Amino acid sequence: MLWLPLRPSAPLRAHRQFILRYRRAPCPIVRRSQRGFVSSSASFPTLSQFNRSDFTNQPWSGSYEPGLPTAGPLGSTPAFGAPRITPKMLKQYLDQFVVGQDRAKKILSVAVYNHYQRVQELQRRDEEAIELLAKRARRESVDRHPVEGQQRTTCPPPDPSPPLNPTDLTDSSATQLEKSNILLLGPSGVGKTLMAKTLAKVLSVPFSISDCTPFTQAGYIGEDAEVCVHRLLAAANYDVEQAERGIIVLDEVDKIAAAKISHGKDVGGEGVQQALLKIIEGTTVQVQAKQEKSAPRAGGTPNTYPSNSPLGNSPYPPSNGGGMPQKGEVYNVRTDNILFIFSGAFVGLHKVVMDRISRGSIGFGQPVRTPSNSDGRPGQSATANNQPVPIVPGSEEEALYKKHLPFFTSASPESPDGEPTYFNALDLINPTDLQNYGFIPELVGRVPVTAALSTLTQPLLVRILTEPRNSLLAQYTTLFSLSGIELRFTTPALHKIAANAFTMGTGARALRTEMETILSDAMYETPGSSVKFVLITESVAVRKEKPIYLSRGQGGRFHAMIAAEESQWEEKQRREKKQKAQKARAQAALEEHPSISNFREYRTRVAGF
Repeated sequence: MLWLPLRPSAPLRAHRQFILRYRRAPCPIVRRSQRGFVSSSASFPTLSQFNRSDFTNQPWSGSYEPGLPTAGPLGSTPAFGAPRITPKMLKQYLDQFVVGQDRAKKILSVAVYNHYQRVQELQRRDEEAIELLAKRARRESVDRHPVEGQQRTTCPPPDPSPPLNPTDLTDSSATQLEKSNILLLGPSGVGKTLMAKTLAKVLSVPFSISDCTPFTQAGYIGEDAEVCVHRLLAAANYDVEQAERGIIVLDEVDKIAAAKISHGKDVGGEGVQQALLKIIEGTTVQVQAKQEKSAPRAGGTPNTYPSNSPLGNSPYPPSNGGGMPQKGEVYNVRTDNILFIFSGAFVGLHKVVMDRISRGSIGFGQPVRTPSNSDGRPGQSATANNQPVPIVPGSEEEALYKKHLPFFTSASPESPDGEPTYFNALDLINPTDLQNYGFIPELVGRVPVTAALSTLTQPLLVRILTEPRNSLLAQYTTLFSLSGIELRFTTPALHKIAANAFTMGTGARALRTEMETILSDAMYETPGSSVKFVLITESVAVRKEKPIYLSRGQGGRFHAMIAAEESQWEEKQRREKKQKAQKARAQAALEEHPSISNFREYRTRVAGF
């Protein structure tokens, strides 16, 4: 068998000749002074024909900086974009859980929003500083010698000597954003702690509450003031980065007011205030780890948002520093970016305010009203002091109130459903009143934002029963439904429950006391029985009869009883509304015709009947 020599095909021969021409082509000479690209007539191979050795001796011609500002039409646009949250969004979220207290919710929403913006700006500046360091490292790597471990031999020219004439000192650093701590004042059970908890939940930041009652000065029996930072760190799962932008609520802060008469060193009053100064202003607190029962587990997700949060995903990525602490491990926590919210009832502070604003400016400066008590010591109050005082339009009290009001309000405040406008003396508070109450000026000056909460009225208590997402009515209805029982309250019963709770003087907490008292027998007797319907009427709310129990086949009677009592309530409301309208017309007629002495004469002369 003859073996014939194989001849390459025509395409293969052409391809080899193309490569030979490329290798024999002279390399163009490029001068360093030329800035443009130089092209030659030689043909270049395709990407698949390049070898790694072809680029061994090629010089490196430039670098890419990802942090350079945007060029073109988009260069002048802001780099921050629209904020993810606004104070209005926070206020709307608070409205789902807290009824009333509109001004306090606005103040708290603005303060927390500013804290949120401040933390974001500080985080952005830290990221810019890290990017500048990385950019400097990339530039230094350009000047390195190709051989590893050798630097370039040429040195840059030395900096010129500074001028002999002195120059003005200028600060080119960014504007320092200081935090604004908050003080919430108001009686017990009006929603101070609930508002702070709700905002901490929606922002997904670590949150802790510390009671100031057991606080003492360092070295004495009791809790040190630094324990509030330890609790915040435990709530952040011992993640220092997360804890340094959290929220600390110091409840019952009015209990650390300095005593007027002290027979020794005040370690629980002024001593605690002095210890809180540095923590509030900003310092580094050393926290020794010890496991608390309320601390979250390491596998938890403290940065998850609720489903109805206006924020979507967390702006703060979870760091890897959290986890169960080691015994004896020490953490350094800076309090510069921690927001402090103080809250307290401040019993008797309204007397201090009223004594100040009612003092006359003519004569010998004697007070117009009787002082609160003989020694002037705030803190002792009667039951009547917890009740709201309505403002009569056009009265001297209204003029005095508006004269000293530190914020703008309309001349004729309107209230829905004809309800009177109530006077809150804590709205007129100033730093002098807090100093007279027993707080040192240094602590008062570090809490610039003040929000006063009003006492809850009976209509507000009715709304608290029904409107919030986690209202008491929804809670007890769900609790009975777990046993297969339908629980219903009539509208008159809800108003009676609110009226009884209003007389207790403990705010919204009295509503749960009243509900437990009414439903205690039903919660004992109905589970596991044939009862499928439980009805609470007005007679049940006033303790005239026990709750009404109905079995499965009595659903029609159950709804009929509800409809009958609701119709009676609506008829009663129409009559009362009509009577109020008649009284209002009579009052207007008396003001228009001063000669009319009574309502019967008004009916004869003006109304014509």
